[in-house]
Amino acid sequence: MKVLVVLPAYNEEQALPHLLDALIENLSEEQKDYSIIVVNDGSSDLTGKVADSYAARHPISVLHNESNKGLAETMRRGLMEAVSRSGPKDIIVTMDADNTHPAGLALRMIRSIREGNDVVIASRYREGSQVRGVSFVRRLLSRAASLLFRVFFPIRGVRDYTCGYRAYRAEITKSLIEQYGPEFISERGFSCMIDILLRLRERDAVFAEVPLVLRYDLKPGRTKMRVLPTIFDTLKLLITRRLTKSK
Repeated sequence: MKVLVVLPAYNEEQALPHLLDALIENLSEEQKDYSIIVVNDGSSDLTGKVADSYAARHPISVLHNESNKGLAETMRRGLMEAVSRSGPKDIIVTMDADNTHPAGLALRMIRSIREGNDVVIASRYREGSQVRGVSFVRRLLSRAASLLFRVFFPIRGVRDYTCGYRAYRAEITKSLIEQYGPEFISERGFSCMIDILLRLRERDAVFAEVPLVLRYDLKPGRTKMRVLPTIFDTLKLLITRRLTKSK
């Protein structure tokens, strides 16, 4: 079994070394066969050079977007690359590159996949979760999105529809790409994470969650998420999928 970690990265020269060091330490201590795929999304800082320097010393590969294409395109490229390298028993982990997701939690998520789940989400809405450094407005919006999708698109075992810190059984991710091609992610921006989840819901995947300690107080620099466009994209996705379902 191999673990492939996909890291979409845009202007994360400060945060990326901390995250890569933590991932390497945790995966090496557990003696995991692993590979990290950094997708540098046209960063204007030294993110690409930092990633390349790690790739020279560790099982890390770096894909460079020539320009900034956004999270959806970057996640698509990273997941397709991971699937192309994976076998049926492998596990794909996605997480943010800004050092807000604790690397050690990936080990628990990997174990949960090996216990029989297809998708494991690091959730902000489970007992034991904590959120540090996120504004009240952002937390309120996230909870509202969670409630809306739990009402209109309930998924057993899922409360957090938007968090990008996930582990996937490689086989089920591959089946999405085989069915939809590059359109397995059809949304833009941050709503792409919900898009993936709804695709997997159609496949009757087995979902589970583990509590997440989200550390935005450790994040250098400002968030890349634009709140109003993200709200618009999320509502559009909900309405579009709901209308499609009702036909």
